Amino acid sequence: MEYTVNKLARLTGISTRTLRYYDEIGLLIPPRMNSSGYRYYGQAEVDKLQQIMFYRELGFDLQTVKEILDSPDFNRAAALAEHREKLLVKRQQLELLIANVEKTIAMTKGECIMSDHEKFEGFKQKLIDDNENKYGQEIREKYGEEAVQYSYQKLKNMTPEQYAESEKLTENVTEAIRLAFENGDSGGELARQACELHKKWLMQYWQQYSPEAHMGLAQMYVDDERFTAYYEKIAPGCTVFLRDAIRIFTGVK
Repeated sequence: MEYTVNKLARLTGISTRTLRYYDEIGLLIPPRMNSSGYRYYGQAEVDKLQQIMFYRELGFDLQTVKEILDSPDFNRAAALAEHREKLLVKRQQLELLIANVEKTIAMTKGECIMSDHEKFEGFKQKLIDDNENKYGQEIREKYGEEAVQYSYQKLKNMTPEQYAESEKLTENVTEAIRLAFENGDSGGELARQACELHKKWLMQYWQQYSPEAHMGLAQMYVDDERFTAYYEKIAPGCTVFLRDAIRIFTGVK
């Protein structure tokens, strides 16, 4: 069966404008056009659009989706299996949060007692699951299974007060990096303070500190675009600045 742009839009819930944009960037190109200029999508394009929607739902940007689907190694069955696993994780996250909300409602009605630890359990588990989805394989290869599980367990065991302190520390680290970057001296006092706070932030999750591991992480911020994107939100160029500051701070070349 073939679909015009309008029919495919109605079938999928995607706007005609989006479908035309996908055509413009070469992500989803209609293979046939009739004499009147109407573009038609076939079954292969319908299946490809489903894959695009899966990847978009999982947070992939369009350029990454295009690179994945255009790869000669792309395997649809394997991709669907991977989608399924990731969606199951998302479902577990939602079920945990829903259960948390339901218990909170029951508590407000006096139907049950809810500990402070339980109030934040769903949120902490979501942080763990999100981190696992994004970086699970890499951090295991770099730090080992024991270190990863230790980090996750420390987060799970945080009291509400400790969790709030952790959130505040994250904000302080971000602000310290911004101020040090604006100062421009990667070996200066503001940079040293930013590195101290960054070390303190890491030690919420690490079993033990080592300058080499700290420096290795800083280099990964520069090498891995996912980390770079996070730090570049603080200020464009601050990822390399932070790496250089940590190199001076740790003394690791």
